[in-house]
Amino acid sequence: MDNGYFVGWGTLALINAGLAQGKNRSGMSWFLLSLLLGPFATFLIVVMEKLPGQR
Repeated sequence: MDNGYFVGWGTLALINAGLAQGKNRSGMSWFLLSLLLGPFATFLIVVMEKLPGQR
């Protein structure tokens, strides 16, 4: 596989971690999840609301 693919996937995971932290969520958890789910994790961060009882 092309190394650019891995660089892009890792960059997306870092961006997702920043988005998550901006919404007061765990950046590390979303970073790791993004490594597995990629663009789908970005979608989840953007559209998911906080669950009741979460800060």
